[in-house]
Amino acid sequence: MSLRSALVAVWAASATAQFIPSILGSRDGSGCPNTLAVSYPAPVAAKGWTYRLVAKGFKKPRSIVFDDNGGLLVVDAGVGLYRLTVDQDKGETCVVMSSPKTLINSTELNHGLALSNDGKVLYASSSSRVYAWTYDSKAATVSDTNYTVVANMSDTDKTTRTLLMSQKRPGMLVVSRGTVNDQDNKARNPNSGHAQIRAFDVSSQRKGSEPHDFMDGVLLGSGLRNSVGVAEDPATGGIWSVENSVDELARNGRDIHAGNPGEELNYHGVLDDPSTDKDRGGNYGFPMCYALWNTTGFPDLGGLKPGDQFPGPDAETFTDATCTKDYVAPRLALQAHAAPLDIKFTKDGAKAFISFHGSWATKNPVGYRISSVAFDTSKGEPSAQKSSTDAAVDVLSTPDLAKCPDACFRPVGLAWDSQGRLWFSSDSTGEIFVLHQNGTSSGGGGSTGSPSLVADKAAAWAVVLAAIVAGLFLA
Repeated sequence: MSLRSALVAVWAASATAQFIPSILGSRDGSGCPNTLAVSYPAPVAAKGWTYRLVAKGFKKPRSIVFDDNGGLLVVDAGVGLYRLTVDQDKGETCVVMSSPKTLINSTELNHGLALSNDGKVLYASSSSRVYAWTYDSKAATVSDTNYTVVANMSDTDKTTRTLLMSQKRPGMLVVSRGTVNDQDNKARNPNSGHAQIRAFDVSSQRKGSEPHDFMDGVLLGSGLRNSVGVAEDPATGGIWSVENSVDELARNGRDIHAGNPGEELNYHGVLDDPSTDKDRGGNYGFPMCYALWNTTGFPDLGGLKPGDQFPGPDAETFTDATCTKDYVAPRLALQAHAAPLDIKFTKDGAKAFISFHGSWATKNPVGYRISSVAFDTSKGEPSAQKSSTDAAVDVLSTPDLAKCPDACFRPVGLAWDSQGRLWFSSDSTGEIFVLHQNGTSSGGGGSTGSPSLVADKAAAWAVVLAAIVAGLFLA
């Protein structure tokens, strides 16, 4: 190659490199008719993943569910329930959504959402009740009136009532109810109904039926401060939850809240499977025992490892051994204060995806991401050891946590569509997104570029552009 050719090639590569960010940063660089863009620093997708903003303008979107006709149902907390449909689907994340259709006007609805196994009954929750409506997904209509299927859940603090309809045991509706406050002594008593997950057979519930009292449900777990995310492993039928632990905590008079306690991934057995009775109905610790996350500088660490439980200030007579003996430790501890709000398994049960809403009272913000946890499908358990602190691998994360919570997405509800794309809501920004895996994810790195493009495609275009530019000068 001549000196002139080499210089031109170098210049072309440099010019192309400068052009790459504009390609990656263009929300419609792929020619997708959806040109919606976020107004804050865009989240970063891991290698092999792309994402796109598909709807915005909600007040506080929380749980989301797809119906059997492809409609996306969205609980907008304090507003009601909307349904959106895909107007244009050009594959991967290139979708254009319809304007939201209001199905239910209700300031009571705040989080929970589920459909019956046949898709003909819609369930949604307030802070005190679970309501049901007859639902026609084809006509996109609900009945004019509802009826109550579960009652007596009034609390003043943790007011979300997460709903999950079992697919392994049709008709069983799982309901999660949090604590009244962080000094909730009643949560120690399983008969209080506080800080529990219970399951109810609603298959025969109709308008005019007497609602279940919350205490009538099958107890799946107690001592659960705020287990907002609940899921069923499709491979085994196992019920799992993600627990939001306390924000302020001390041990032996020393403040440890900067890195403890850990959030939790908990197992609650399989509905109506006697072989898992030992895993169902246990006490998971709150407000007596908590999970260790950060061991650095932890007072009187001894032999404790991440995921092990230790007594809190309310358990003055307890030892670490008491917590180990009398309470159920999490299968995994998760980043302290990251606030996991939903969990969804892949169809084969090989991974569980978790939305981390993000911390609100920590000096250094954490969370604000969606991560995956690998599962061993032969055991129905996380692949990582119980003491692991890196089992949750980021799929979508915030580029600059220092800007959180004000200038970040805050993921809440997760839902799979029929094509295997993962949709999620961001309540603080009033948005809905779609995530798509189009390659093998390394779980790390990624790009802040366009969610509609892949780094490999961008690199290929860079080579093409460099060749074109060089060719023009050398012709």
